[in-house]
Amino acid sequence: MKSNTIPKENIVSRSLITVILTLLFAIAVAKFAPTLLPSNKNPENNQYALAMAPNNSSNSSDAVPSGVSIDKARWDSLLDDEKNTITVYAHAGPSVVNVTSIANMAIRKSLWEAEIIEVPQGAGSGFVWNSDGYIVTNFHVVASSEKFLISFNKDKKQYAAVKVGVSPRKDIAVLKLEERPATLVPINASTSKNLLVGQKVIAIGNPFGLDHTMTTGIVSALERKIEGIGGVKIDGMIQTDASINPGNSGGPLLDSQGRLIGMNTMIFSRSGTSAGVGFAVPVDTINNVVPQLIKHGKETRPGLGISLVPDYYKERLGIAKGIIVSSVSKSSSATKAGLKGITIDRYGEPHIGDIITAVNNEAVNSIDDIYLALDKLKVGDTVEVTILRDHKELKLKIKLIALTD
Repeated sequence: MKSNTIPKENIVSRSLITVILTLLFAIAVAKFAPTLLPSNKNPENNQYALAMAPNNSSNSSDAVPSGVSIDKARWDSLLDDEKNTITVYAHAGPSVVNVTSIANMAIRKSLWEAEIIEVPQGAGSGFVWNSDGYIVTNFHVVASSEKFLISFNKDKKQYAAVKVGVSPRKDIAVLKLEERPATLVPINASTSKNLLVGQKVIAIGNPFGLDHTMTTGIVSALERKIEGIGGVKIDGMIQTDASINPGNSGGPLLDSQGRLIGMNTMIFSRSGTSAGVGFAVPVDTINNVVPQLIKHGKETRPGLGISLVPDYYKERLGIAKGIIVSSVSKSSSATKAGLKGITIDRYGEPHIGDIITAVNNEAVNSIDDIYLALDKLKVGDTVEVTILRDHKELKLKIKLIALTD
């Protein structure tokens, strides 16, 4: 009779195989457990949570944004770029307004009687700054009027607004609603200091009176110095190829996250319509100026406390370098530092005093140059001003004072 007993050496071999398999399984679990079995105790150090985070953010466009009337199947069929543009419009659109200037017009009813009526004079764009009812737009949109009507998207009513403050040199103005709609959606202001040429931008405004029109493009260039309505150049302007037309002035320029990065202000065009070269005041300038306009009604800027001779007179006098000082305020630190303006002798002949050639070693050869050089500084800063006096170069230390337009 054959025995059913398993040989001893076979038992040992199987036990060894079992031990080896167990060890291999333990090693596999130890190696892959952080990925397969996430811990809820410390999600910041959890590899699974960190690995899944980008997927969660990339899937955020899977949900139809509020305010968009579209079924899920149609939404899912759109390209990611289309979803982004639609989402930005849905979120930022309620912050964009149409600004209509109101002017008084006399209608003669008879030889001795006339009736004064209010009529629309011009239109531009703007955006809601905060929940207190302040509206930001361009100065040139509101320059010729004191009363305005504000229109919101999908709201048939027009709301009266008044001018609060303006900065002509920066082409910025602030209005305030006298009556507010039930809901105000302030714009989400970002920063313009880290913009990149080539990144996507979105413009929303009211070109030719066509309210809440969206156009897209890219940042074409940065740090442009473009002459504005205030008679001096606006520094740091954002150039874009997004279509900007008459009526877009004062509207927001947004990034792909729907954040304000600039205010559409002007275009270069021979026809008066978009030629793909538009410019926006950077949001960092807006963030600096708007709070001042709301609080004081005007912008406070650093200055030397002097007046300057217009550039064209300097050219007529044959002076190619620097800026001629016309006069110096007696209360300014420029007077204390010894800066001298033009003097008149007893025969009525003018004599040039000082010619400013540099501020903090930055050459200045026009009023634009000195304005932009000082605009980088703050009230109370002390600057080194290089001057020419009687053909000799001197350096003066002058403390900047607060100036208003």
